[in-house]
Amino acid sequence: MNVKLLDLERQYRKIKNEVMSEIKSVCDSQHYVLGSNVKALEEEIAAYCGAKYAVGVASGTDAILLALMAAGVGPGDKVVTTPYTFFSTAGSIALLGAKPVFVDIEPDTFNIDPDELGRLLKRSSKGVKAVIPVHLYGQCAEMDTIRSLAHNHSLSVIEDAAQSIGARYKKRGAGALGDFGCFSFYPTKNLGCFGDGGMVTTNNRQRAEKLRMLRGHGSRRRYYYDIVGTNSRLDEVQAAVLRVKLKYLDEWAEGRRRNAGKYTELFSKSGLGDAVTVPEIRKENLSVYNQYVVLVKKRDRLRKYLAEKGVGSEIYYPMSLHQQKCFKELGYKTGDFPVSESVAKKTLALPIYPELKAGELRYVVSTIADFYSK
Repeated sequence: MNVKLLDLERQYRKIKNEVMSEIKSVCDSQHYVLGSNVKALEEEIAAYCGAKYAVGVASGTDAILLALMAAGVGPGDKVVTTPYTFFSTAGSIALLGAKPVFVDIEPDTFNIDPDELGRLLKRSSKGVKAVIPVHLYGQCAEMDTIRSLAHNHSLSVIEDAAQSIGARYKKRGAGALGDFGCFSFYPTKNLGCFGDGGMVTTNNRQRAEKLRMLRGHGSRRRYYYDIVGTNSRLDEVQAAVLRVKLKYLDEWAEGRRRNAGKYTELFSKSGLGDAVTVPEIRKENLSVYNQYVVLVKKRDRLRKYLAEKGVGSEIYYPMSLHQQKCFKELGYKTGDFPVSESVAKKTLALPIYPELKAGELRYVVSTIADFYSK
């Protein structure tokens, strides 16, 4: 059996006619930049997340970068985040001449450890301008503690919700829990477009206005520039595609949760013991399972075996950011963030998309069981 890590063709087949109709409408209009679809999508995403405003941008990376800029982060500032995340979380900080400051993660959720954050800020918060909690793999970080710490130290809270649109923390939506929420619409995301795209949410009108200026070179009206911005606009074609997909997003997320539950059931019956540890979802959270990530023994050998048997998998992420060559000058060393380093050696993402069939889920688990039985 061949089970892809992600099979976007299955999703596309179900919505092809609807999507192509909307793309044709955009082409017929010949209006491709910041048109009616972008405006409508911004309103729909804001409402969906429970935020007052949303601003479409060119990518998830730009969403983080522009949120940092709107928060006033610049050269010499410090921004606290996790070392166990995709590169753009910390890379965007460094691009602005600011310094990424890392704190370790929780061993079960893989999200930033609020206790570690508290200890860091207690030791010294000098120069710290913001904190970026990452809602990793579709589950929100522990936001009440993070927001309280940020408030006590006058820090902006920028949610990296690239993997977590539709996720809930105490029934509140990801992207409406901090000062800014940053989303990616990369094709592999639960809500993915046909290229790159992103969105920033906020509950503050002034912040939203500044984001709109920053995405358009710092201009309120054409050829007049109040601040230095960049060119980062979500285009009409991508917005049209996303508006179609948004209508199905909750249904797809429910399918992912159903598959996650089936995995948990199958693994519990497999007799694998501690060879495979399934994801921990906190009771206050509703996960959207952008990835289904397990902790496994003999990870690299298992992944090779799965590939030989036709099962797709991926490693998110093989090396903590503090160990990356480009961040060498930050002065961190191996051993500084032991949980992140340990997790990076053990995590493996398995297929979780909603179109998976029951037989495919059983095949994935039985193949893993076969590996450990040898």
